Amino acid sequence: MTDPFGFLRIPREAVPARPVEERLGDWGEIHAGHRTLLPLVSRQADRCMDCGIPFCHNGCPLGNLIPEWNAYAARANWRAAYERLHATDNFPEVTGRLCPAPCEDACVLAINTDPVTIRNVEQAIADEGLRRGYLAPRPPERRGDTSVAVIGSGPAGLAAAQQLTRAGHRVTVIERADRVGGLLRYGIPAFKMEKALLDRRIDQMRAEGTEFVTGTDVGGAPGTDAAELRGRYGAVVVAVGAGERRELPVPGRALAGIHQAMEYLTCANRMQEGDRVASPLTAEGRDVVVVGGGDTGSDCLGTALRQGARSVVQLDINAEPGAGRAEGEPWPVYPKVYRISHAHEEARGRAGRDPRLFATATLCFEGDPAGRVRALRLTAVEPVARSPLEGTEQVIPADLVLLALGFSGAERAGGLRGQLGLELDDRGNLARDAGFAAAGGRAPGVFVAGDAGRGQSLVVWAIAEGRSAAAAVDRYLTGSTDLPAPVGAHDRPMSASGSMRYGA
Repeated sequence: MTDPFGFLRIPREAVPARPVEERLGDWGEIHAGHRTLLPLVSRQADRCMDCGIPFCHNGCPLGNLIPEWNAYAARANWRAAYERLHATDNFPEVTGRLCPAPCEDACVLAINTDPVTIRNVEQAIADEGLRRGYLAPRPPERRGDTSVAVIGSGPAGLAAAQQLTRAGHRVTVIERADRVGGLLRYGIPAFKMEKALLDRRIDQMRAEGTEFVTGTDVGGAPGTDAAELRGRYGAVVVAVGAGERRELPVPGRALAGIHQAMEYLTCANRMQEGDRVASPLTAEGRDVVVVGGGDTGSDCLGTALRQGARSVVQLDINAEPGAGRAEGEPWPVYPKVYRISHAHEEARGRAGRDPRLFATATLCFEGDPAGRVRALRLTAVEPVARSPLEGTEQVIPADLVLLALGFSGAERAGGLRGQLGLELDDRGNLARDAGFAAAGGRAPGVFVAGDAGRGQSLVVWAIAEGRSAAAAVDRYLTGSTDLPAPVGAHDRPMSASGSMRYGA
């Protein structure tokens, strides 16, 4: 176990990020990541209380065995820590970088002091394991005749595919983009997660026997009929994400220079991959306004700064949160508090202020005679009703506007839904039952995982749902399963079994 008095004598100390000016000069990852930081991580792991009831488990959709790998990390036993981490998480080098760490807000220490730096410990374990060569393929002892098609190669699809391959099924992952990875590839900037990490995982999965087909839009292109695909495979997992982007229907929306955030981030990531982009979308020398206060908006902010934007403003319709938990968000609930992302820190370091305007809504866009956006008219709004406040209108310059308003469910276009007989629920997601099977009775053997069925959510939820869907598919094809299923209902996390056979 960890030091029983560690939380009393060791203060919280996060792994430091690289200096702002240094990291704005390149596309490298934000954190230093040097091995010299491992003693710091071990000390922080020693703050873990090894609680009798570890609420961090409940805070993590994957049911990660946090006290266990904290104890190993505290003793610098990186092999054991790596194995316990992988017992519940297929891609900890991803979650350690991208997850907002609800486990930390559920840490018992967070009741009245600073929680354990769980995410830093997780990333350090994953990275040290990679450095030491612990990431080895784990092909099944025996491969059966059952086959599964996984449509979509984001975190849910990849997790489902890896679990099913290791259970002995013949798995093919089908991706419509030219590279595997979904939003991990083209939606997440390199400064948050370098793509070499994703490539190493794909190589591992190929070595285990998972097959990948890219450039194939199932149901959306000639010769890609989803019903025919269903006939060729014993089961199909639909993990296409929640791709229906929210719009901003205000006057001037049709002006040139207003783009969806994912269009912008995809272009930037392609350029970082070395692709030749016919019409590159860049923020260089522009006054950029990001509409939307979430993580995607923050990613746009960090990308625009690295591209040399003249100015960047981020609009958030929500009121500025307080520094502490609200009365209706008691521990261990993940609270809505004032948080500063690394991109906000970078913008503040350059401009001397937080780039966000809270409780602010867009009234209209204004353009020049050539039909290109030149300004955005905004207003402050009442925090609860979000109604405009009289006398607060202002105009700010904007010759590049990025809409980061989130997603409203599965994409409506394309033939995938109709060809597989899938239905939408009242939230616009693909309907399914408690066992992840597609609802409606017209699609036997079709399962829905990740944001496609849950709605836009965290990367940890996507991986957890991929693992649970894999267990459901395995049971459907064989009559039983040994695969762990960390998610019971679609919105209630449960502890995982920690089976190492299907872990790393």
